[in-house]
Amino acid sequence: MRNALGLMLASVVTAVLITGVWFWTSAPRADAAPPQTMAARKAEPLPAPAAAKPAPKDDVEVTASLSKPAPAPVPAPQPIRQASCANPDALGVSRMVVIDTTGGPGFGFLQYKQFDFLTDKEVVLTFDDGPWPTTPAVLKALADECTKGLFFPVGKHTSYHPEILKQVYTAGHTVGSHTWSHAHLDSKKMTEPQMKEEIEKGFSAVKMAIGAAPAPFFRFPGLGHTQVALGYLASRNISMFSVDVDSNDFRSSGPDQVINNVMTKLDKQGKGVILMHDLQKHTATALPTLLRRLKAGGYKVVQMKAKEQLETLPEYDAMLVKDQKVPAVASRPISSVVQTVTQ
Repeated sequence: MRNALGLMLASVVTAVLITGVWFWTSAPRADAAPPQTMAARKAEPLPAPAAAKPAPKDDVEVTASLSKPAPAPVPAPQPIRQASCANPDALGVSRMVVIDTTGGPGFGFLQYKQFDFLTDKEVVLTFDDGPWPTTPAVLKALADECTKGLFFPVGKHTSYHPEILKQVYTAGHTVGSHTWSHAHLDSKKMTEPQMKEEIEKGFSAVKMAIGAAPAPFFRFPGLGHTQVALGYLASRNISMFSVDVDSNDFRSSGPDQVINNVMTKLDKQGKGVILMHDLQKHTATALPTLLRRLKAGGYKVVQMKAKEQLETLPEYDAMLVKDQKVPAVASRPISSVVQTVTQ
């Protein structure tokens, strides 16, 4: 009896256990349920595709791109003009050269052939014997063409017209000297002290007129030099100037002949230092046309300046003041001496 009851109870417990296991393993669970349906978000636009990168260059091209750019072609030299020049077709100044006058180098192939610095179609405009009342007309012609010259004034003429030589200097031209009295230094009667006085007083007169040291540039009157004079100039580091093209303006019958003399010789030689005289009326009249002829012929002006200016000698400065019998410095202001009474 007890065994039968025990078996029944065991059967009931077993059945309950089997039912529980089945319930827990077969019943669906909430976390296993299918997800609820949700409205999908609108798709965001894709970012724009990146710009295509250029294909890499080969090594040669990359190296070339890292190197310095090729220099730009050098333009042809243009004439050097004054800032205030109103003439767009002016002759101008092609280039400026600075001369180291140490030892007294010479220029102008008629006598001095050491330094051939001018190239084809280049000229240097030089003027002797001024200053004179004709000099301002020469200055105007040069200014109208925005070009420059080299002046060799005579000391005595400078003492007559210091204000004119001052105009030459103020206009930017180079000012040397041509002796004190235009004495020919190759004369047999010329002593060495006289030769030195002619040279030094000429430079002292220029300094007094322009108020500044002159260029150490010198031209012998009549182009007549001696070995003694050459040696003295070299000891003072003063350059000597001769000529390549002589205008012969002091022998010319008129302006046209001056022009023809210069152009005929220049076209034959092709370049050179041109000698003219600013005290010659024919030269002053001829110069505007002559400068235009130079321009039309393709000639270019070279301006010459000195590396260092000349220091005049005090004894000759004093000698000049004494000879002129005027004080070196005015003791009274000009307004107390000269008064305008009508204008």
